[in-house]
Amino acid sequence: MPPIATPDATSSIDPDEIARFEAMAAEWWDPHGKFRPLHRFNPVRLAWIRDRVLARFGRDGAAPRPLEGLRVLDIGCGGGLVSEPMARLGAEVVGVDASHRNVEVARIHAAQGGLAIDYRQGTAEELLAAGERFDVVLSLEVVEHVADPAAFLGACAGLVSPRGALFVATINRTPQAFALAIVGAEYVLRWLPRGTHSWSKFVRPSEVAAALRPTGLELREFAGMSYNPLRDAWSAGRDLGVNYIAYATR
Repeated sequence: MPPIATPDATSSIDPDEIARFEAMAAEWWDPHGKFRPLHRFNPVRLAWIRDRVLARFGRDGAAPRPLEGLRVLDIGCGGGLVSEPMARLGAEVVGVDASHRNVEVARIHAAQGGLAIDYRQGTAEELLAAGERFDVVLSLEVVEHVADPAAFLGACAGLVSPRGALFVATINRTPQAFALAIVGAEYVLRWLPRGTHSWSKFVRPSEVAAALRPTGLELREFAGMSYNPLRDAWSAGRDLGVNYIAYATR
């Protein structure tokens, strides 16, 4: 197995979480495999993000490449499920993940699709130390897997350029989330391998807000991402009880 990045004093990564996703890396692009939930709700989440980025930067959504000229960071990019759509919208995308295998899977898949995406193994803290800045920073389903959520969110906020935007998607620490995201998704529906999530590491919206408050970002909006089992469909709304996303700007 390729080496797994190990944390130091300036890193918020959790090596146990990295090892867990290393083991699943080859299945990122299988829509019926372990990452089926991401494939199912990615279009809804991406549309929500795209609309706010277009509004923030005054872009025309009807243009063939509306995000052209914007530098986008997908931190914790996994196999590239978010990086690729953002690149197709015209953005200059940097995808970063602590897992070597995830980065390799993402690179191969992007090359097969003819997409130029800058994939790197690394951490948010390393990018911040290197002086990197981005118009849009995406942290989607990452913060619930790190060792220090507040430090990680602080690093993500530090990577946002003036007038830039940060999007943080995660799972709320509620009984509802335990029932649906762990019992339902991992044990009943078996969408995810058992042990993928730990309820104690889920992050409340108030904790996201508290972590971002000292960073100089303005928290603009929360939205829930809810699953309707009767329609087998996801939608964005006001219910933050399980999956939700936060939008902040500088």
